[in-house]
Amino acid sequence: MLEFIQLLKHRYQTVLAQQSIATDKTLYQQRIDKLILAEAFMRKGQAVNQRNSLPLQIAVIGPTQVGKSSVVNVLLETSAAAGVSPLAGYTVHPQGFCHRLDIADCAGLQHYFGRFQCLPQEQLSKQRLDCYALQNTFAESSLLPECVLWDTPDFDSIDSDTYREGVIRTLALADIIVLVVSKEKYADQTVWEMMAMLAGLQQPTLICLNKLLEGAEALLLPSLQEKWQQVRDDAFPDVIPLYYQKPIGLPIWPEAKKASLLKLVSKISAKKHPRIEQQLLQKYWADWLQPIKAEHQSLAEWEAMVSKSMQESLASYQRDFLNHPHHYETFQQAMAELLTLLEIPGLAGFLTGARKAMTWPVRQLMKFGRKQLHLTETSHEIVLLKQIAEHSLIHLAEALLDKSSQGEQALWWKELSQQLRSQRSQLLLDFADNAKNYHLGFQQDVEQTAHSLYYKLQEQPLVLNSLRATRVTADAAVIALTLHTGGIGVHDLVIAPAMLTVTSLLTESAIGSYMQKLESQLKKQQLQAVKQQLFVDGINTKLLSLPAQLSALSHFNITPSQLSTAEQQLKEKRHGLRLL
Repeated sequence: MLEFIQLLKHRYQTVLAQQSIATDKTLYQQRIDKLILAEAFMRKGQAVNQRNSLPLQIAVIGPTQVGKSSVVNVLLETSAAAGVSPLAGYTVHPQGFCHRLDIADCAGLQHYFGRFQCLPQEQLSKQRLDCYALQNTFAESSLLPECVLWDTPDFDSIDSDTYREGVIRTLALADIIVLVVSKEKYADQTVWEMMAMLAGLQQPTLICLNKLLEGAEALLLPSLQEKWQQVRDDAFPDVIPLYYQKPIGLPIWPEAKKASLLKLVSKISAKKHPRIEQQLLQKYWADWLQPIKAEHQSLAEWEAMVSKSMQESLASYQRDFLNHPHHYETFQQAMAELLTLLEIPGLAGFLTGARKAMTWPVRQLMKFGRKQLHLTETSHEIVLLKQIAEHSLIHLAEALLDKSSQGEQALWWKELSQQLRSQRSQLLLDFADNAKNYHLGFQQDVEQTAHSLYYKLQEQPLVLNSLRATRVTADAAVIALTLHTGGIGVHDLVIAPAMLTVTSLLTESAIGSYMQKLESQLKKQQLQAVKQQLFVDGINTKLLSLPAQLSALSHFNITPSQLSTAEQQLKEKRHGLRLL
């Protein structure tokens, strides 16, 4: 599941980076933030499961210029731990302070932060944002338990997008949240958007109302509570009023609230993490997958279009070839094969002479490869199949053009149309090659049909002798051999008088019903072979693979199989996810 969340985040980031995409960039960025939060929270779950060294984590968060760093120093009961500046955006890296701990006690943090590098505070640079700092404080604060206290960058400045991931990773790591706001900033929309996003982590929270003037607390508290209740379902947290003391340059933590953070520690339970993680994923799952589901819907529509095209192509093949009285040639080939099996010893010399006179030398006549090649080159079936494939691609191209001019997935359809256009010639060439291979391979079925007829004729001596006589008088044998050797084309065989005479004789004979049965079976075999070899395993497979070739920069390209596997994992782990 973790790998899928990482994949989903990466695809969102890649798609969002394309300036040409027609989408709501703000919406995509919000989804990315939530994916980063979920990924980080799952990483924390790994650390909990593996019992890595991960002590209590407390994060001080808030918008610009509300005094977050000052509150960190107040909590540490020092004035020099966190750097303080009146300039917005002064802190751009998460900075952790080990309280009653040593850095060595926090070995699990590097695994949690992943690609983010831990650097000494003095080496942090605004030119490199994938870093965090961790340092010993040697402080002994009465306000804090043994923990790592994090000073975080703001989440609402103009430049915050560039270092926002570090903020979110730190917030997901926190066991306790300390929200710092001021009388000027407590109502900002960004504050409550962040608190709404963090609601799913169910972290015990404390609010510090900083930079207060005497008497302002009573006026602000009701409004602050109303804002909380608009975005959160949990109880309104304890609020710490902080009044600025000019002589010391720091606010004073109220004596009556000294145990506030210590009390919140009892509300933390690592056992709840799997359940909270499950609920977090379920909360955002449908929203995250909206564009992926839209792509899958388009993919399903494309598959339906290809399937419909195949059905129409096969219907055309049946109408214009298999069931056409003048174009269906395959059974006549079987009849020609049958006639070559009916040699009469006394007439063999005469027939051989006739063959020599009308065709190539006898040695060439019997070359199987030459015969098969001729049958393929002169086949009306091959010509018709090529036409059907070409018409099919034309109709699909027109349908794609219609799709690419409207709807949310217009870009998907447009690029698919471009893929089809660029590969059309190769698709037709491959189809033509497959058609030839199919036709050659199917000659075995033709010959098997001829042998079945021959064996049946042996059971009917009168019919067999009549056929042999007709074969000689109508010159049918010469016609059959001429077909094999290139004297006539396959389509000419269908209307050759000699072959019509032989076919009529058999149809009206005692084996007429058996012959019709063989012809029907041959047509079924032929239809199935064309469907499987030329369409299902041939052109359809290539057409269905086109969506996978769309640009990974503009589309999510997460397959239904990948999504199904992830959703199955989510469904199966109702009482906590097994992290991969």
